[in-house]
Parts: sequence; structure tokens; C-alpha cells
Amino acid sequence: MTDIADRPDRMPRAEKALLALLESRRSTAVGLIGEPGPSEAELRRMLAYACRAPDHGALEPWRFIVIEGGARRRASERLSECYAAENATMEPAKRAKFMAIMARVFCAAPVVVIVVSRPDRNAKIPVFEQELSAGAVCMNLLTAAHAIGFSANWVTGFAAYSAGAREVLGIAAGEKIAGVIHIGTALEKPAERKRPDLDAITTRWSDKSA
Repeated sequence: MTDIADRPDRMPRAEKALLALLESRRSTAVGLIGEPGPSEAELRRMLAYACRAPDHGALEPWRFIVIEGGARRRASERLSECYAAENATMEPAKRAKFMAIMARVFCAAPVVVIVVSRPDRNAKIPVFEQELSAGAVCMNLLTAAHAIGFSANWVTGFAAYSAGAREVLGIAAGEKIAGVIHIGTALEKPAERKRPDLDAITTRWSDKSA
């Protein structure tokens, strides 16, 4: 039976548009994301789409922290202070270089959304599945941003792995940062990247004992 994707002349217009959207999604380097950013209504719509992720048990094992406006600068400065405290023995010039990077880490994109993984360890659903759900939320958010006409990038970095940074950002014990999503408008079109060789990464199971 021929798949509908192999018959573009018979594929409904909406499905064509959806596939074109998915095929054109590309992460934009954080340094190339600038103004304008999404409106409050657009951001809310993105977050609503992000929540439509697989969630075994309907546990909602994730939440959002939005950093925008002047809060971006202050949050960045606080992370720079954490970096300095946690790397006191680092060679001074190197330490100053990375402190400067931290001091503007949230300032390039107009909006930064931190997706927090908060698995319920008392639930019957394995924690790993709950953490995968948080990752799916991150991916949905990237796709939603693209669909609405914005560019985005999913990173982690110092904010995700520093105990001091997590405290500054309000990440509670038992929570982790699944992703720091920078959202705005691409200052230039990102170049296409190498994609996986499907034949190299795909196998079909067969029962060798039969």
C-alpha cells in the first residue's frame, strides 16, 4: 500500500503545510536571536502547545519559568556571581571571560523559557518516562515557536548544572532544568545542518530464534 506522503498530489493541503513546517524547523544560534519576541498572547499559545506532550498518567511532571524584559539582565548577573563563587580558583583571566559570558547569558533573545522537569517519585510512572515527557515539552515549544513565526534554541549549560544557579532560578530540590529555550526573531537565516543517515540508524527486528 502506497503511503499518502508518497502521493503529494493527493495529500490534503493542511497535511502538506504541516509536513513543510516540520521539514523547515531549524534551531537558530542563541547569538543570532534578537527582537522582536512573541507577545504575551503568542507566548501563552506556545506554552499551551508545549503542554500537549505525551504525559503518561497525566502527572504534568514539568513547569515553566519565563524570563523577559529587565529580568533577563538581572538573572544573568546573578548567574555570573554564582559562576565566580563556584570557580574561585580558576585562572583570573579565564574566570573573568566566563563571568562576562554569564552576565549576558539570558540577554540575547527577547524571551527565555526554562522548562523544569519535576517528576513525581511517588507515582507508579517511572521517573525516566516523566523526564522524557519534559523533553517532549521542550521539543513542542520549539515547534510551536517556529509555527507562530519565531526562532528558538534549546540549550542547558551552566544554569542547568550549577547548584547555585538553580537556587537563583528557583529550581526546587528534586527538580532539574530540562531546557533553556531562547525565543525571538532570527537576525539571519540559519544554515542547514547535517541530518542523520536513516539507513545507518534504522533496523527492523526479526525473531532470530524462529
